[in-house]
Amino acid sequence: MKPSQPTSALPASPIPDPVRAFLAEPRVATIATINADGSPHQAVVWYALDGDDLLINSRRGRRWPGNLARDGRISVAVHEGTRRSHWVGVKGQAEQVREGDAAVADIQAFARRYGKDPAQYAGQDRVTFRIAVASTFEYGADE
Repeated sequence: MKPSQPTSALPASPIPDPVRAFLAEPRVATIATINADGSPHQAVVWYALDGDDLLINSRRGRRWPGNLARDGRISVAVHEGTRRSHWVGVKGQAEQVREGDAAVADIQAFARRYGKDPAQYAGQDRVTFRIAVASTFEYGADE
């Protein structure tokens, strides 16, 4: 009988290191969600990398948070501002994780990340979604 091979206790990350480094920079993302009639809806958002997940935040009442509350499937495209032919795609499942003061704290942290005034978000009705990343791809890194 052959001895069993040791296995890693940690699962492999769905985000390869080069993609993680790209996403760690404060870039703007375009998200695609699914409207109730099945048509796509896109929006431009700030995001933050949190471990193997992405966080996004919005005012309550906008279309894309409602779409994600109904159907959590999401696609994200993050492009490099100077080289528009270089971008990263992310597919995953989103779920709402915070609202109220906790979500306001999230958008204020995003504002600091993107060099904006966090005070402008005080008192807003916000929601935060966590995107569990299922897959990523990178296009144009070598161009």
